[in-house]
Amino acid sequence: MKRLLKISALFLALPISVLTNCSLRASADSTAGIVLSTKCQGRYNINIWQNYTSGELLYRATSPNGNLSLGKGTSQATEGVRVYKFRSGIYEYWVWDGTLDNPQSGTLEVYKNNRILMKQACRKS
Repeated sequence: MKRLLKISALFLALPISVLTNCSLRASADSTAGIVLSTKCQGRYNINIWQNYTSGELLYRATSPNGNLSLGKGTSQATEGVRVYKFRSGIYEYWVWDGTLDNPQSGTLEVYKNNRILMKQACRKS
């Protein structure tokens, strides 16, 4: 009897968790629009989003080293190329939207204590 209760609880919980996950993703995605999507060397995938209401810039990255989500980014035009900057403690993440030579390419730069740790070439996706 206990086994039957556990199985029925599992079958009841599974659809609820699937519905919850789907609805959470849809509502989260509906609050922001994508500004930039890039694929970088080292299998880094970077997406920059902007919240429709607040205008806040959001950084979402997936990589072999894990996933990272940051908010409160800034954007500025530098020599005709836009750069998005995000901070997390002593780390800064800069995503360059294009280069002077090629608007379809870009760069991901990671800094620790204002010293560059990593620089990866990127391509808009």
